[in-house]
Amino acid sequence: MRVLVTGGAGFIGSQIVQALGSAGHEAVVFDALLPSAHPAGAHRPPARGLTVGDVRDREAVAGALAGIDAVCHQAAMVGLGKDFADAPEYVGRNDLGTAVLLAEMASAGVRDLVLAGSMVVYGEGRYDCARHGTVRPGPRAADDLRAGRFEPRCPSCGAELSPGLVTEDAPTDPRSVYAATKLAQEHLASAWARATGGRAISLRYHNVYGPGMPRDTPYAGVASFFRSALARGQSPRVFEDGAQRRDFVHVRDVAAANTVALTALAEREPGAFAAYNTGSGEPHTIGEMASALASAHQGPAPVVTGEYRLGDVRHVTADSRRLRDELGWKPEVGFAEGMAEFATARLRAGAAGSDAHPGRGRE
Repeated sequence: MRVLVTGGAGFIGSQIVQALGSAGHEAVVFDALLPSAHPAGAHRPPARGLTVGDVRDREAVAGALAGIDAVCHQAAMVGLGKDFADAPEYVGRNDLGTAVLLAEMASAGVRDLVLAGSMVVYGEGRYDCARHGTVRPGPRAADDLRAGRFEPRCPSCGAELSPGLVTEDAPTDPRSVYAATKLAQEHLASAWARATGGRAISLRYHNVYGPGMPRDTPYAGVASFFRSALARGQSPRVFEDGAQRRDFVHVRDVAAANTVALTALAEREPGAFAAYNTGSGEPHTIGEMASALASAHQGPAPVVTGEYRLGDVRHVTADSRRLRDELGWKPEVGFAEGMAEFATARLRAGAAGSDAHPGRGRE
């Protein structure tokens, strides 16, 4: 296939381009190459097969789609950002950009799409109460966070909860602007598929990490924050008590999932849309990740600060069995191996935004 990879010069996009080439496909890169994401002197992709453009530019997108068989849509503004003033930029780049892309795909007759989704659409993960079964706690209160009470409680009886794995069938509950835009992207892709007879898969990435993550930016993820601190000879600063559970998945495994998903679209019925969790299947705490990086880097030990951010969720970890069972994908890079590599891997120069996608570690 000849595949257009939007955001293909970014952290995840560039790995997808490599994976597509290894699988015998031709990747065409479409990327804005914003100075904030690709500062002067930073790594740039080869000029061959690269179109520089913004996904909100209909003419540029239409030109890039000429001769394309499928699209792998990675371009997005990611993470929690600085404050709510970022909201118009998030909505413009993520949702308007996706709408323009889908409209031009419809005009060009391109009917296969893999979307970079995100686990942030779930809000909190799955919780079980011994008395009330599976429950959905609301957002944590600032008073509780200030007092160091980080664990959500049962909304019915106030009892302690046991975190579990969230499946694709769980209700969505986006709790940030970024999360809302990622869910809107899925709705747009689903509507496009039904209206045009297209076929779409959203891969809901969990915390993606690995070589080439952007450093020193409020839009990157927690793995990048910790790694950047170690590069400066500083201790990683771990918020809350470090016991937040996440699923850290290596960027090469995510790239492989995209290749598998593109191939699987050929077997789908017209109008089909499906979402798949894309995680390692190995939940770890934020504190464990910080300690593993510090040890492998031979740097200073992490410092648990007790700080918090309103809007952060406590635990969210993936059940990725559907992706494994239906598409035959499985992660190849284990936690210890991946963190040892990432501890000394090259990072991208600092950015104030991104056309790729790590989200809070890339959630």
